[in-house]
Amino acid sequence: MGMTMTQKILAAHAGLDSVEAGQLILVNLDRVLGNDITSPVAIREFNKLNKDNVFDKDKVTMVMDHFAPNKDIKAATQCKMCRDFCGEKEITHFYDVGQMGIEHALLPEKGLVVSGDVVIGADSHTCTYGALGAFSTGVGSTDMACGMAIGKAWFKVPSAIKFVLKGKLNPYISGKDVILHIIGKIGVDGALYRSMEFTGEGVASLSMSDRLTMTNMAIEAGAKNGIFEVDDQTLAFVAEHSDRKPVVYKADEDAVYDEVIEIDLSEIKSTVAFPHLPGNTRTIDEVGEVKIDQVVIGSCTNGFYKDIEEAASIIRGKKVAKNVRAIIIPATQAIYLKAMENGLLKDFIEAGCVVSTPTCGPCLGGHMGILAAGERAVSTTNRNFVGRMGHPESEVYLASPAVAAASAIAGKIVSPKEVL
Repeated sequence: MGMTMTQKILAAHAGLDSVEAGQLILVNLDRVLGNDITSPVAIREFNKLNKDNVFDKDKVTMVMDHFAPNKDIKAATQCKMCRDFCGEKEITHFYDVGQMGIEHALLPEKGLVVSGDVVIGADSHTCTYGALGAFSTGVGSTDMACGMAIGKAWFKVPSAIKFVLKGKLNPYISGKDVILHIIGKIGVDGALYRSMEFTGEGVASLSMSDRLTMTNMAIEAGAKNGIFEVDDQTLAFVAEHSDRKPVVYKADEDAVYDEVIEIDLSEIKSTVAFPHLPGNTRTIDEVGEVKIDQVVIGSCTNGFYKDIEEAASIIRGKKVAKNVRAIIIPATQAIYLKAMENGLLKDFIEAGCVVSTPTCGPCLGGHMGILAAGERAVSTTNRNFVGRMGHPESEVYLASPAVAAASAIAGKIVSPKEVL
């Protein structure tokens, strides 16, 4: 029986010739990731194992991004615990304020993940790295602790849904619109514990930031992971950022899929997820009159340079609507610096936006953009659950950077075409 991309990667890392859906296997890990919220719990569990050191100091990564720069004493205490642990264990890849970025944008940029890797992270959006042709998934802090200790993790091999992408995206339509369309189509549990595998000639037309956004949000459909077929663009990205050699796994012709879904990219419209689920989607022409109080452009979903550049191209020379707060958060220091050097930050500030250092901040209602009762935000983040960005009576509408930027100018949710 043939195997999917995910199954081939897992089989190789388990030292097996083949695996099948539902099989329990012990897998060798290429990277173990934690952040300032999840790592302290993992550290406490690690200490119970009486291990002197982590399995490989080069393969454990901690990124201070959720409540960093520290928003309060508790956040400072969490980060100090991570800082002390990484210093004691001589962890090579510890990223703190000044060097850090939003973890799922930072790791690809630093070349810490390449095609064919197996990555676990104590953060649900660890599935991002499937854009590079890796198997990556979120785990609990206890699993992170065990991963740090022995470099292995147990998995039940997932079955898969194959998404065949055709055509090309229209202007101001992005990977965010595609994944929102898909989640709206299959539902927030439509891929429950399955692999979402993206293939087809349409893949070539998607940028790496489009792909990273789409695999990031695989978890919002309940998926175990999302993964893209590796192509020349993937290999060029990996070569630019890493000196490690990628390993390419291609699905067998007779691989078994639970479903095969075809998506014509040319038919995708700007798509918005209404409160309070990522699957509660409407196309831009179905939105109606939705006035807003805040816009957030950033996060591990849409804080990449391409996202920031597209938002700036729409906002440039205009003004943010009265009574709208527009917050721009480049995902890493390198993206922040490039945006500054190319004048994008000037465009934002002159329009009335604020620009933040890299942080997850407002995405999880942590800091830097909390909503009050009755307020509405358009956000390029990945979740819009009740109370996700602040008060439980606030509302979050998920959208692409283009729609978010246009909405900041209009003071309501609109298509980019309405402000250009």
